[in-house]
Formats: sequence, C-alpha cells, structure tokens
Amino acid sequence: MDLVEVDPNAKPPVCRIMDYGKYKYQQNKRAQEARRKQSQTVVTLKEIKLRPRTDEHDLNLKIRNVEKFLANRNKVKISLQFRGREMRHIDLGKKMMDRVVEEIKDFGIIEKNPTLAGRFMTMIVAPKN
Repeated sequence: MDLVEVDPNAKPPVCRIMDYGKYKYQQNKRAQEARRKQSQTVVTLKEIKLRPRTDEHDLNLKIRNVEKFLANRNKVKISLQFRGREMRHIDLGKKMMDRVVEEIKDFGIIEKNPTLAGRFMTMIVAPKN
C-alpha cells in the first residue's frame, strides 16, 4: 500500500492509502476505453479508386460501396487515375465522375468538385445530414 496525493490543490491536500500500481492500471484502462469510444464518433475518409476504362458492372459495384460508406457517416474520396494515353481523354473521366455524382446525389453532398491534379481527378463526398 502506498500513500498517494490525490488532490494537491485542495485545502488541506487530499491523500489516499492505495495500491499505486493498481491505480495506474485502472487509469490506463479508462483512457483506453475513452479512446475506443472516441474513434466511433470520428468521421473517417474512405477512398474509391477508378480508371477511365472501368467497366459498367465494376463501376456499379464501386458506387454501391460509396453508398455504404456514406450510410456509415464516412466521407468518401473518389479518385480517377489516368495512365499513359488516357491523359488525352480527360473528357471520358469527367463523364464518369458526372455519372458517379448523379448516382450518389441521394446519399451525399459533393464537398469538393472533381479537379484534375496531375494524373488524378479527385472529388470528396460527405454524407447528407
């Protein structure tokens, strides 16, 4: 057993006789529990990657995944990567992004419109409130 000063600012200072190792262990467990509960409320950013030649069925699957992420209150970053000569056909990528926006307009709000940065066209979608 140890003599532990619990509140040094009180008049008179408060001390307690306890097992200090057990006390530190319990504090650590409380802090872990608080961190675990906190992570459930934090909004995370999920990412979906596309290509301009992504097939119809694969695109529909990715759109369903975006809808699931938005339903779980997560933000979604949609990235469309161009390779090689695909850079000449940025309009195809723009059409694909417009289609994705049209499909998910009931589930989310466009937070950042599609922008081209290097070989990637990206946009960010937030869940509707």
